[in-house]
Amino acid sequence: MSVILVTGGAGFIGSHVCEALLKAGDSVISLDSYNDFYDPQLKRSNTEAVMRTSEQYAGTCWIEEGDIRDGEFLNRLFARYQIDSVIHLAAYAGVRPSIENPELYVDVNIVGTTTLLEVMRAYGVKRHVFASSSSVYGNNHKVPFNESDPVDKAISPYAATKKAGEVLCYTYHHLYGINTACLRFFTVYGPRQRPDLAISKFMRLIEQGKPIPFYGDGLTERDYTYIDDIVKGVLRALRWTETTESRYDIFNLGNSSPVSLNTLVETIESVMGKKAERELYPLPPGDVNRTYADTRHANAVLDYDAATVLRDGLKRQWERYK
Repeated sequence: MSVILVTGGAGFIGSHVCEALLKAGDSVISLDSYNDFYDPQLKRSNTEAVMRTSEQYAGTCWIEEGDIRDGEFLNRLFARYQIDSVIHLAAYAGVRPSIENPELYVDVNIVGTTTLLEVMRAYGVKRHVFASSSSVYGNNHKVPFNESDPVDKAISPYAATKKAGEVLCYTYHHLYGINTACLRFFTVYGPRQRPDLAISKFMRLIEQGKPIPFYGDGLTERDYTYIDDIVKGVLRALRWTETTESRYDIFNLGNSSPVSLNTLVETIESVMGKKAERELYPLPPGDVNRTYADTRHANAVLDYDAATVLRDGLKRQWERYK
């Protein structure tokens, strides 16, 4: 049994990761700031679900509220618990809001990550999973996106902070031997998805009979990846770090099946049995034309594969929403 700190543990991905760890028999510390980027009550509801899972599986789960930028708080946290590993999911997410408030994204995503790594170094924690993003690829013309592709041309502050996070993780691996798996997530969806993300927003607005914001000509493509497939990759990456060997690597976690915005909306309409009214907008700055994960490396090293097809995942999300 390991004690694993999950930052961002009350979020969409974080709460699912906490539940999976508890089911696997690990002890979990769920850390979240419960900020108001979206309704904090939704995060508290996620935490309640995690605690129900803890009780169901007779697991040990501690809930902590705090900010990863607060070094004194993190030092107290690491002193209180015998932490074996860290899954670092906490971040300000989203391309468009990062353009509006880049300083906040730099502060939380870069300064916060550095603060966390410093405390891990001080307490000798050597196993680490870092949540990166497919956004680092920018408008990569080569498809599918491979981990070896250049990622030096970020087109949003959010993407730039995630690239910086990967570099910081390598620095701490090189200097202090912190084994790290950096995971580039590709458009995660499913139950508990953040309300500001497209699929969650579309379902809510269609159900309310309101128009959905439809950006561009509908031909932009995203590699939509179901939450269960992402969680599976996170846990396998964590186990990969649990060795005395020196390890650092970057892995794509995606579905490897890009879907156009037109097809996404049509599939949501089919699943819901209701047509969407589209309110047309130009493609905003910072949005990429396509994401497409090459997952051969993750498959070879982590035995990762994404088994959920889009329609099935959307059905599960819609059932949960209802």
